[in-house]
Amino acid sequence: MFDIESKSPDVITIITKKTKVSFDIANFCISGDLAVGKIEGPGEFEVGDVTIRGIGLPEKRTIYDAEIGGVHVGIIGGIEDGLDDLGVSDILCTSSVRAIREIDPKVVVSMGNVDGMVSELKLTPRMEKKLKVKSLDSLSNNKEVIVLN
Repeated sequence: MFDIESKSPDVITIITKKTKVSFDIANFCISGDLAVGKIEGPGEFEVGDVTIRGIGLPEKRTIYDAEIGGVHVGIIGGIEDGLDDLGVSDILCTSSVRAIREIDPKVVVSMGNVDGMVSELKLTPRMEKKLKVKSLDSLSNNKEVIVLN
């Protein structure tokens, strides 16, 4: 079980019982209670009970796949490169309609212009303070867009 929060359009925070890790997609880094400070760039990391795969892209950009208890969370912001390398995301944190169509996640966490996104996808957004995820089976079978505020 974990929560996803966002207090900024460019930052997604995943909170589990043991871990709090933030993904800053504007600066391409991971932060939290890390002994090493911020993690920048691609690579594979374990932060508490969160397994993270940073995928390097041209121009020193990075997108992330975070796996928590069998649920894959893709954190890409508006980036549309590297989607094949990202693979399957059950939850996708993005502002890209193209990425949503290619990856086909169960849940989209909006990281940008939600109005354009939902009108193009013909979906109604749901406003939440945080997204609570119990398990993969607890995610909706119908695609939904969540706006975190």
